[in-house]
Amino acid sequence: MVIQKIIKVDTLSYKTLSANKATTNKEWVVVDAEGLVLGRMASKVAKILRGKNKASFTPHIDCGDYVIVINAEKVVLSGKKMSDKIYIRHTGYPGGQRKQTPTDILAKYPERLVEKAVKGMLPKNRLGRRLFTNLHVVIGVEHKFEAQKPKVVDLNTIK
Repeated sequence: MVIQKIIKVDTLSYKTLSANKATTNKEWVVVDAEGLVLGRMASKVAKILRGKNKASFTPHIDCGDYVIVINAEKVVLSGKKMSDKIYIRHTGYPGGQRKQTPTDILAKYPERLVEKAVKGMLPKNRLGRRLFTNLHVVIGVEHKFEAQKPKVVDLNTIK
């Protein structure tokens, strides 16, 4: 004869917690782009912006951190992408298609190369546009966000 013990489980304590604006803990982080490959760096920065590196990640909430990318002009591209890759845009007028290589973009606006790479890895909706405002790309080491006391993050530690 087997004696079974009935254990009553408190079902109210097993709720899935969903983050909201009040419960999210947004921090400021600094990423040094010097010598990093653009695509690999951008994917990890997008992950931090989205909040996927946190245990409290909620897909429909802005629960990511604010990211400051310094030394944007010192980012590298692998292979021959610096000369062979082409960014295409359109002015809106007939015959207004314009083409630029990463070399051209780095010469004039180095921060745009990083911004474009990260923006392409964020969701294409209202949330993605909102998350993109949490990214601040800076040329050089000096930035205007010292008052927020950002912590330096090594991207190699982020999976």
